[in-house]
This record gives sequence, structure tokens and C-alpha cells, in this order.
Amino acid sequence: MSTPDDQAIDARLPPEMALKAEQAGAAKAGRDAPSLLVLSILAGAFIAFGAIFMTVVMTGSAGALPFGVARLLGGLVFSLGLILVVIGGAELFTGDNLMVMAWANRVIKTRALLRAWVIVYFGNLIGAIGTAGLIFLSGHAGLAGGGVGKTALAIAASKAELPFFDAVVLGILCNVLVCLAVWLSYSARTVVGKVFAIVPPISAFVAAGFEHSIANMYFFPVALMIKEWAPEPFWQAIGAAPKDYPEITIMAALGNIAPVTVGNIIGGGVLVGAVYWFVYLRNR
Repeated sequence: MSTPDDQAIDARLPPEMALKAEQAGAAKAGRDAPSLLVLSILAGAFIAFGAIFMTVVMTGSAGALPFGVARLLGGLVFSLGLILVVIGGAELFTGDNLMVMAWANRVIKTRALLRAWVIVYFGNLIGAIGTAGLIFLSGHAGLAGGGVGKTALAIAASKAELPFFDAVVLGILCNVLVCLAVWLSYSARTVVGKVFAIVPPISAFVAAGFEHSIANMYFFPVALMIKEWAPEPFWQAIGAAPKDYPEITIMAALGNIAPVTVGNIIGGGVLVGAVYWFVYLRNR
């Protein structure tokens, strides 16, 4: 049954967006565990699709396009991931950091918040790694004469070299923009409106080189699979060998994803969720 809010035409204003964010947080916390897990697996796969799209588009861009233009194109296509999550109705850990608004207003309990976050985080991990496995098995890395695989290796290698503190700060900056994208989508009443709200912030975080924990759950596994199991013709095509990527290891992946996750929680939960709660919901 439609409501007066559904029938309205104008975009929602921030006070209405805050109420919608609170309601969304309560709904997520109340969802049964199997449904939450399946939706979070989908979200991990959706973000991986955005990462795959970005990897393909950035292949061959070095030297052919100015640095900023190549990064912008990568960011634009990576937006596919969050568009699929928001429009398709999946559960993404970084976006769900906005559940802090419902928690701060005592609509949901701490236990319910943490339960949802844990289920969604590990569901996202399953979806991202599963998609990486399918991509590897498809021979996708061999596209463009191995160029796509080489780009995937380069992306993971650059992330593996990030110092701990840098990874935390880049994670903070990333999820400020991701949660702002979700926040802005609450203002829209149409699919087109939601898409236009999502693309600019997501493009900005990718272009700027910020760090997204769930995207990295795809980037590292696919690079590790390529490094360990890619056939010799692939390495001959790109003129390299597995030993040329010593920084890509499981420990390096964990050493990146852990601090990035901490940063993502601070950026999305505190700098976006808590701030908008304080302004629009605190007095309720």
C-alpha cells in the first residue's frame, strides 16, 4: 500500500532523510540471519562487479590517458557496485555503518547492531571471494594479452604496501564518501535519482585512491589467485613472474583490510552517521 511519502514528488530534505536512515537501520537489525547473510553475500559480489569493471577500464590507461582522467573513469564504472547494492536491495557493511543513527536514537540495541555488522561483514567477504574465484576460473586475467591480470596485480600490490596508519585514514575518507552516497540516495524517490546521487561520491573516492574494505576483499583474493595459479603463458604475455610480486601475500591482505575496516567504521559511523544523528535526530 502506498503512503503519502511514496506519492510525493519533491526530493526528501535532510530531516526526512534522517528519519528514513533510522527506519532503514531498524529494518536491517530486525532482519533474520539467513536473509541478512544472503543479501550481504550479494552485496560482496556486487562490489566485486564494480571492481572488475574498474580493473578492465583502467587496463592500458597508463601513458595513454592523463592520470586524473584514468582515475575518474575507474571511479565512474566502480559506482556500478553501490548502484547494484542500493537499487537491488543488498546489505553492504560500509553502507550499514549508518545504522549508528538508529542505535544512537535507541531504536536498536548494541547487540542487534553488532549482530548485523558481523553477519554482513562476513557475508560480504564470502561474496567478494566467491566472485574473485569465478573471475579467476573464467580466464578473465588473460584479457588484453594478460593486461587485465597485470592491472589486478598492480592494484593489489599498491594496496599491500600501504602503512597501517595510512590505511586507516584512507579508510576513513573512503567511507565518508560511501555513506554520503547512501545518505544522498535517501533523498531520491526514483531509481534515476538514486543513481545520480550515488555516482559522484563513489567516483570521487576511487579517483582519490581511498580504501574500501569490501572492495579489497575482491582485489586481494583475485591477485593472490593469479599469482599462485596463473599459467605460464600468462606470465610470458605480461613479461613478469610471480616472484615480481612479493608484496602480494595473505598476511598483506589481512594487514590492509583490518585497518581499512577500522577506518571505514570511523568514517561512516562517526563522521557521517553520528553527525547527522546529532543534528537531526538527537532531540527526538
